Formats: sequence, structure tokens, C-alpha cells
Amino acid sequence: MNYRHAFHAGNHADVLKHVALLALCDALTIKPAPLFALDTHAGRGLYPLDGNSAQRTGEAEGGIGRLIAEAPKQPAIARYLAAVRACRSVHGPAAYPGSPWLLAHALREDDRIAACELQPEEAGQLRQHFHADPRMAVHARDGYAAMKALLPPKIGATRYNRGLVLIDPPYEAQLEEFDTALAALREGLARWPQGCYALWYPIKRRRALQPFYRRAAALPAKSILTAELLVRADDSPLRMNGSGLLLLNAPWQLDETLTAVLPALARTLGETSAAEGGLNWLKRPD
Repeated sequence: MNYRHAFHAGNHADVLKHVALLALCDALTIKPAPLFALDTHAGRGLYPLDGNSAQRTGEAEGGIGRLIAEAPKQPAIARYLAAVRACRSVHGPAAYPGSPWLLAHALREDDRIAACELQPEEAGQLRQHFHADPRMAVHARDGYAAMKALLPPKIGATRYNRGLVLIDPPYEAQLEEFDTALAALREGLARWPQGCYALWYPIKRRRALQPFYRRAAALPAKSILTAELLVRADDSPLRMNGSGLLLLNAPWQLDETLTAVLPALARTLGETSAAEGGLNWLKRPD
């Protein structure tokens, strides 16, 4: 696998993913019972936006850079920007938090996090960043396989009945990645049916995703929805024009939060008049 997220950290896809991840964490932590979070493709957890990789692509300028400059007042966006500022107060003004950092920031002392990363160098950096956090277990292994090994979650004598699984693969296999991801979701739901699951996916041409939507709608979850952000028209197979999250068993009122967030992100991060953000139910809760 050749993918390195350092080239893309802080771009519009990260903004969508991380705004939604924090909203999901906040919705789950309303209840006092401890949570378990599994990040299947965790990366290194922290990225320098002034580094060579990020500077080579400049993608963060159209993502977190633009969002900080315009600072929309929508509460979930403000929550995300506050988390980025908290990260930078510790790690420097050019730092950008990956999903493991945001999970550690949003979850509580008695919650537990498992972060998986297959690439040895990235896993080493991840372990270094979180070596002092007793809540975080770093696994240098395939994240899909970890879903079989780590679900349902039990750490010591504690069984975790609540929590989330974030699946954020690099899609180097293009559309074939959806087959792997959907199979992993089905496996996860069989092992931990009460968990919340979030699968990130890129959007080039939305019509190419219709088979994915149909198959996702058939998963055995209580509820299934997509939250998508396009920054330009989805008319080219050669570039990522937007991205989305497939959300299974989303907590109560998360849909209302995202319905308010997505148009605000489209207005701020959109590159053309075709930019849009929206939520779509594939299966509504009973």
C-alpha cells in the first residue's frame, strides 16, 4: 500500500469526516456508560501542515485553512475548530489532528480506543504520539481483520455495549474497496450489532456509487444514512470531487446536526456553484 495521508491531511474530505466524527462522539457521550471506539485505518494521528507532504499538494488550504479563515458559526463546525485549536496549542500552529487524536480529545477517561494502522512507519508514529495515553491501544495490523478480532469489545473484565467504529480506507483498489468495506460492516454488525459505524468514501461521479448505495441499504442495521459534501460537480472520474460518510446506527439527533452542518460546509469549502452538502436516509429507524 502506497497511500500516505500526510499529502491530504486537512483537506475538504478530512473536514467533513472530522466534523461528523466529533458530532458522533458528542452524541454518544451524552450517556454516562463507557464507550469503545475502533479506528480501523488510523494513520499516524497527527500531521504537520507545514511539512513537505502537505505543502506539495496544498490541499489543506481549501479545507481547514479556508474553514479557519471564514469560521462559520454553526455549532458543530465551531466544535471542530475548537478541537483543532486545542491540538495546535499543544503541537504547534501548523498541526492537524487525525481521527485518533480527535477520538482521544472527545472521549472520556473511562472510554477506550483501539487504533489500527498497517504501515509500519505510520503505526510507529501513532504509537509514539499516544504512548502516554492509557485509553489508547495501537495495533500494527490490518483494520478490517481487527474488526473480527476486537468486536464485540471486551477489555479486561469490561464489556462495552456502546461505541463506534470508524472505517477510513485509502481506496487504492478504487471501487473494489467498497466490496471489502461492506463485507467488513456486515461482519461488524453480526458481532456488535448495537455499535455505531461510520464508513468514509470518496465521490468522483455519484452515479458510479449507485450499486454501493443499494448494497449498503441492505445491511442489517437499525438505521442507515449518508452524509455527503461535494465541493464541485461530480462529473469527472479523474479527481475526488467530494466525499461522504455511510452511517449505521447513528445516535439520536445526529441527523439533525449533520443536516445543519452540510450546507454550511458546502458554502464555505465549495469551489464552484455546483457545491452541495446533504443527508440521505437509506433506511430510517423504526
